[in-house]
Amino acid sequence: MHLHVSNTQRVLQLTLCRPEKRNALDAEMCGSIVEAVRDAQDRDEVGSILIAAHGPVFCSGMDLDEAVGPKAEELERVHEALFTLGSESLKPLVVCANGAALGGGVGLVAQGHVVVAAENAVFALTEIRVGLWPFLVYRSVEAALGPRRTLELSLTGRTFHAHQGLHWGLVHQVCPLPEVSDRARAVARELAKSSPLAIAHGMQYVRDSRGKSLEDAGKLAASLRGELMNSDDFREGVAAFKQKREALWPSMKVQAGNGNSAR
Repeated sequence: MHLHVSNTQRVLQLTLCRPEKRNALDAEMCGSIVEAVRDAQDRDEVGSILIAAHGPVFCSGMDLDEAVGPKAEELERVHEALFTLGSESLKPLVVCANGAALGGGVGLVAQGHVVVAAENAVFALTEIRVGLWPFLVYRSVEAALGPRRTLELSLTGRTFHAHQGLHWGLVHQVCPLPEVSDRARAVARELAKSSPLAIAHGMQYVRDSRGKSLEDAGKLAASLRGELMNSDDFREGVAAFKQKREALWPSMKVQAGNGNSAR
């Protein structure tokens, strides 16, 4: 299996497991990630999704052996699905970049709503080096880095480091390599403790307000806000705040615990 899937404390962890291939994105791995994230949308026991990697490289990008083989068309289709997950998921995606992320690896990092990177992690849009352009990851990377910087990085293929990624907005937290896995898991666990209803409504607003006029976005915000303010979760949240205790969200049908399940 090129992807290990486990679920602990309402965190669905997806671990890239092709260290011998520097976790290159072949069709099997991409399809498994897409399937797991889509499936998680309807799973009450999943509050957040953590994408991590086994080995010293987070992801070296597209599997070039498949890219020039009979699976090229299949790979393109699954890449399109993979590199739009961040804009579609109503459950927060946390990415743990423990090492280099190159080409499509940068596109995978850009799917993260929260990205934790090791100090030694490096990033580069390397497609130009093999006579290609980062077409499929461009939009999500541009959303994180901005149009001018994304264009320059695509043209030059140059490498930048984790602290630059932090300054530019691709990365949200940087920490020493020995701490990066624990830090990312802690972030994912904290997200999974929040009201599932509030997160789903908030993520829906972020997704559905894109491209709308200010008036239409305002109407959407008012509708979603009204639903939340009339919800049992909001009433419980206010009560917990006043009583200085942790909230027990009615919408969290499966409470965070110490159990572990894998599939």
